[in-house]
Amino acid sequence: MELNGKVALITGAASGIGHGIAQRFAKAGGRVCIADLNIDAAKSAAAQIGGDDVAIAVAMDVTNEEQVRAGVDAAAKAFGTIDILVSNAGIQIVHPIEEFPFEDWKRLLSIHLDGAFLTTKACVKYMYPQKSGALIYMGSVHSHEASPLKSAYVAAKHGILGLARVMAKEGAKHNVRANTICPGFVMTPLVEKQIPQQAHDLGITEQRVVDDVMLGETVDKQFTMISDVAEVALMLASFQTNALTGESIVVSHGWFMN
Repeated sequence: MELNGKVALITGAASGIGHGIAQRFAKAGGRVCIADLNIDAAKSAAAQIGGDDVAIAVAMDVTNEEQVRAGVDAAAKAFGTIDILVSNAGIQIVHPIEEFPFEDWKRLLSIHLDGAFLTTKACVKYMYPQKSGALIYMGSVHSHEASPLKSAYVAAKHGILGLARVMAKEGAKHNVRANTICPGFVMTPLVEKQIPQQAHDLGITEQRVVDDVMLGETVDKQFTMISDVAEVALMLASFQTNALTGESIVVSHGWFMN
């Protein structure tokens, strides 16, 4: 699985899963644009990966159409084109629905869904004329399953699955593939923050949140690793044909089985 100089724009890539994917892409011979709300962290992440010929950083609020367009154009100007989009930026907010602030609902859906829509719209401008490209969306086991306290997140991740399937159909004539990665719980700051929140809201210990809520349905009580997700992203990015499009690949230690 090699990328041979292909250019990937990865949102939310200053840390966590996005950064892991960026590192793996660069190792496979790709060039990466670290798009993140925190430009200082994005610059640091890009510098860690390599020089400007391998990794660059752009400031991007994925809910702002002008920032998305400018960031994608800047990446294309620096590297010549955009071959791969990894729509990864996301947040998590948990509440029982009767206590869920509407503003939080709208903010979470905007980052996940508006962000995926806007980055897709901006990137296919480069992919369609060159008749090649890979759209990779970060879904979740919650693209298929539901959990208490996560009404906004589950709704957003189900929506991501729908967008990817539409793009598989729209992109096919341009040889642009669209797929969704659906990880289980990955030990990132996003997940670490959930543990005390869910313990409080569910009235259980933090250890029970980990053992019963997060890992209870896995086959081996193990967290999914960032490296696991990055390997799947590389496979999707390097795949050559429309034989693999419109699919969701679940990386969850057996929590959800298609």
